[in-house]
Amino acid sequence: MCYLVFVAVVVSIDARLDPWSVEPKGLIEYEIQIVSQSRVLLSAGDRDQIQRGAEGINEILGRLGSETRLVVLERTNSIALIFICMSLSAVVNLRHQWSSEELIYIVESLFTFLLAAGAYFRVERLIWTLTDYERCLEFFNYLEGKTDNVY
Repeated sequence: MCYLVFVAVVVSIDARLDPWSVEPKGLIEYEIQIVSQSRVLLSAGDRDQIQRGAEGINEILGRLGSETRLVVLERTNSIALIFICMSLSAVVNLRHQWSSEELIYIVESLFTFLLAAGAYFRVERLIWTLTDYERCLEFFNYLEGKTDNVY
């Protein structure tokens, strides 16, 4: 008997826009606009629209790798980015992009693309706690031990 198992972890990273890169009164409005535009483009029903009409977003998000998907942007006190990582290597790669600040450039490009305002929006910082990262690693390490016994 053969089993197909799909395993993924959810990673939440908090993105804070640099208040100096936008008008202070407009910061919340920009965040709301980024989130609402992302819902249009990231929703499952609009995948064909993304493929045809927004080639730029595929290029931006393609830098995340084939096993990492950005699925939701949510507004809290800033913008929460929710990723799905489908492997341990995807989590490690995302953390490397985060620590090398490559991820901040991807997020800035995404926000600028979503607003289509012709302006560049600087992200002040991306917050991903070490504890959350370690939980992702532990999950895959736990699963690795469990799947050794599955035939």
